[in-house]
Amino acid sequence: MKLTDRQIAVDVLEDEDVNTVNLTGGQLIVDVLEKEGVTKIFGVPGESYLNVLDAIYEHQNIEYISTRQEGGASFMAEGYAKASGKVGVCMATRGPGATNLSIGIHTAHQDSTPLVALIGQVEREFRDREAFQEVDFVGFFSHLCKWTVEINHADRVPELLHRAFHIARSGRPGPVLVSLPEDMLDDIVTKITHQKFKSSTISPDNLAVNEAAKLIQEAERPIIIAGGGIVLSDATEMLVKLSELTQAPVASAFRRFHSFPNSHDNYVGSLGIGARPDLLKYIKDSDLVIALGTRFSQMTTSDYTLLDENSKLIHVDASEETLGKVYTPTLPIVSDVKRFLEEIVKVVSENKDEKRKINKEKIRNNYVDFSTPKLIKKENYVDMNSLVHHLSEQLPKDAIITSDAGNFFSWLSRYYRYDEGGKYYGPTSGAMGYGMPAAIGAKIAHPEKVVVSLSGDGGYMMTMQDFETAVRYNIPIVSIVINNNIFGTIRTHQERKFPDRMVGTQLSNPNYKEIAESFGGFGERVTNTDEFVPALKRALASNKPALIEVLTDPCILSANHDQTI
Repeated sequence: MKLTDRQIAVDVLEDEDVNTVNLTGGQLIVDVLEKEGVTKIFGVPGESYLNVLDAIYEHQNIEYISTRQEGGASFMAEGYAKASGKVGVCMATRGPGATNLSIGIHTAHQDSTPLVALIGQVEREFRDREAFQEVDFVGFFSHLCKWTVEINHADRVPELLHRAFHIARSGRPGPVLVSLPEDMLDDIVTKITHQKFKSSTISPDNLAVNEAAKLIQEAERPIIIAGGGIVLSDATEMLVKLSELTQAPVASAFRRFHSFPNSHDNYVGSLGIGARPDLLKYIKDSDLVIALGTRFSQMTTSDYTLLDENSKLIHVDASEETLGKVYTPTLPIVSDVKRFLEEIVKVVSENKDEKRKINKEKIRNNYVDFSTPKLIKKENYVDMNSLVHHLSEQLPKDAIITSDAGNFFSWLSRYYRYDEGGKYYGPTSGAMGYGMPAAIGAKIAHPEKVVVSLSGDGGYMMTMQDFETAVRYNIPIVSIVINNNIFGTIRTHQERKFPDRMVGTQLSNPNYKEIAESFGGFGERVTNTDEFVPALKRALASNKPALIEVLTDPCILSANHDQTI
């Protein structure tokens, strides 16, 4: 459907702010960051951008969070962006620093998280000679970012850096990389023009909204898939209204649990790892799928098998590129998801069809049964069913949960319920090492909330050093490390494909409790289920960065108990 000028609120520049100054390129960088509302920057310091660090010294409104590894910095910035709704900012020096940073940039790309990465670069006169730590960052990051740019002239810093923030948060949000040659940061600029973009959103065409309402009203078994666009546009309340009006059940896309309140009678479960077969069948048999703010990732679609060529599909997304990328929609609508929902609820008729109600209740009951854990008593290990159940019971309803990738995630996905402001942030990219640094970023964004990360022993060791960052800045997160002494997810696939032929997936581990304490944090080690709740309460009460090591049965690899060794 072609967009008209009326439908798109085109981004325009705010009034130009022209100033006569005497600033270096490094000082200009920080000046623009302040005008963009940046208050936190995550990074590892490097000599290639010392001018920027020195300029931060003069700006009391901006805090530089110095991390122990650049991957942790980019994860923190990504978690901060998700939790705050702002653009996350991270920094790294040339070659090695930038390549370390790339894991969080890839995560931001796949999660549609607004992020600006500032990278120090070699001096302009040394370029293209394979200088010390030289990398062509514009080329290297071009497939991971929405936009990459190198600023070679200091007088263009305001123009290009404001544009970087605009691109990062517009349309489908994502990461932008800005390369900063070291000598450019020394250049003096005497006149600058700030051209900050006003934010805008895309509204749906009235004809498309009316057509969508008609399709919804005619359907007998509609279902809604709620993606990350619901969270990004703060559209959950409007989605609840549409679901209640139409009696359409709602399934959340992969790792988008809090896009819809899990206790609501219309919520029927999540897609992705461990998705219920009955839910997948219900979607395939539905005569109308309403996809809101989802890119139909490989995980959400169970290897692109979720729909077929006969599926009738309304697909709404702020990015035109997303529509038709995986499934051809019957009705594609380019729109901010919240704007679409605000319009559709005005025109769609309330549905009281008994058949719709029965279908919805059946699939809801299946979800409730599936997500109610059977608590198991274990002598030498902690039962994961019980652990997640106790987390749901003990944590405040508005707690923020972050997690790594790992086989432990199947229990979190199946049994934890998100309601009343509870949030989940995890990497749809499957990045290991994400959980704890992302929790630090989320806690900085919301110091008033309880923030808990879950990681496997394999993932936690990849960024464990940044627990010291939490201690140094007094950021009281709680990290739960699920220790089964294996790379659990890989071991699962290994056993399925090559039974009893284990190579490379066995681990040995340190005493995590003692490591946490040596960093200056709070540590606990839990060896059976009865010990977990008291340990959790002590960790929360410590008001320190806390780590709880939980020993689990390495022979049970998923919440569905269909994979054991």
